[in-house]
Amino acid sequence: MRIISFCNQKGGVGKTTSAVNLATTVASANKRVLLIDMDPQGNAGTSLGVRAGRGTYELLIGKADLGDVMVCSKVPNLHVVPSSQNLVGAEIELVSKRGREHFLKDRISKTDYDYIFIDSPPSLGFLTINALTASTGVIVPMQCDFFSLEGLVHILGTFRIVRKEFNPQLHLEGLLLTMCDSRTRLGLYMEKEIRQHFGEKVFNTTIPRNIKIAEAPSHGVPGVVFDVRSPGAQAYIALGKEVISYEKKL
Repeated sequence: MRIISFCNQKGGVGKTTSAVNLATTVASANKRVLLIDMDPQGNAGTSLGVRAGRGTYELLIGKADLGDVMVCSKVPNLHVVPSSQNLVGAEIELVSKRGREHFLKDRISKTDYDYIFIDSPPSLGFLTINALTASTGVIVPMQCDFFSLEGLVHILGTFRIVRKEFNPQLHLEGLLLTMCDSRTRLGLYMEKEIRQHFGEKVFNTTIPRNIKIAEAPSHGVPGVVFDVRSPGAQAYIALGKEVISYEKKL
């Protein structure tokens, strides 16, 4: 089972969009997939047309088991654990608990999915630490701009701390370049610099700016379902193939 978190403390980088569409693409390849929404905003569930009831909050604090909060999405093979604003209180309620960094890992350790994707909040607090501690790998979505590079420095620092203190098996699945615009010099320059610096740690696939992908959440369906022929959908399908192909290296 591969457990992959999407993390970046900088908001607006396509983190939730990437988690939802990659989960959908992998599920469409006949893999059993679970998407866990660890962001109190609950956008991952909304993007799949799933209403928040009991979810990640109840799972973390021990008021419900995974089977109690798991919801079937409209996408075959894809289940979702939705989130809500209640999740904001989890950090306060659990801060004094021993082993609090491992709560999510403990709750999902006995599942038999092929993939679990975790959409983390745009911060480096308790929820993100739980996501990274539970994961086998992390994908860092980032735009091709200077401020995204600053955010990358912070998340990679947290990644190293979590790997040292809580999860030695954690590895960097890759950096995912999102909202790319090849028509601008800045976009091309930043992509070139990122690829030169990080090499094979950058996914071959880049996600372009695409209005169909942006429209899809308002319809409660992933972009790859809303318009499969759109450039954004085709990019996420290519990304799914990249992620699945990595299984051969494990």
